[in-house]
Amino acid sequence: MEEIREKVLIVEDEPDTRFILSKLLEKENYDVASVANGIEALKKLETFLPKVIIADWTMPQMDGLELCDRIKKKEKLKSIYYIILTARSAVKDRVKGLDVGADDFLLKPTENQELLARIRSGIRIYNLQTELKHSEHEKALLEMAATIGHNLNNPLGSLKLFVSDLESQLKENNLNNFSEDFSLINQSIDRISALVKDLAKLKDPKSETYISDTKMIKLN
Repeated sequence: MEEIREKVLIVEDEPDTRFILSKLLEKENYDVASVANGIEALKKLETFLPKVIIADWTMPQMDGLELCDRIKKKEKLKSIYYIILTARSAVKDRVKGLDVGADDFLLKPTENQELLARIRSGIRIYNLQTELKHSEHEKALLEMAATIGHNLNNPLGSLKLFVSDLESQLKENNLNNFSEDFSLINQSIDRISALVKDLAKLKDPKSETYISDTKMIKLN
């Protein structure tokens, strides 16, 4: 089985630094992509979704701070762990970076082992956030399923009694004229009953594509 390589995006305008960082991470078996500025990074993120971004603060066209701000405002991208490389050591600069959502800072020139440690930490945090989102999503689906099942159960019971009573009353007349109608009604009731049972037994909710971008809960 092929080992999964974690994705890291490097955003650095200095070609030599970009090359050195790429080689370092590739040697550590990361799946690495590198670009020269924030505009190129946003374009790259359309096809390459990393768990960690390492971005220089000072770059032409779009710097690392503006890139961070844009990424953290996008639902699909905001969980990416964002590390800013900077020569600025002033507290006010770090505060400015934190205000736009940066997760970590490294002073240039960076020490390789410290950078690798920060990346590993970032990947762990990304994975934990993903697991938490998945857990919350499952909980929401279970609560929704239980609510729907509960609200369907009572009117369904009333419907069964109503149909049964109606059949009894019509037996004295010519029930054969309505037999096909009652058969279809009872089939529909059985299908709804089966749905309620499936919702009640739902333990590990998963979704599946229904049409286009619409998803439905997958039932047994």
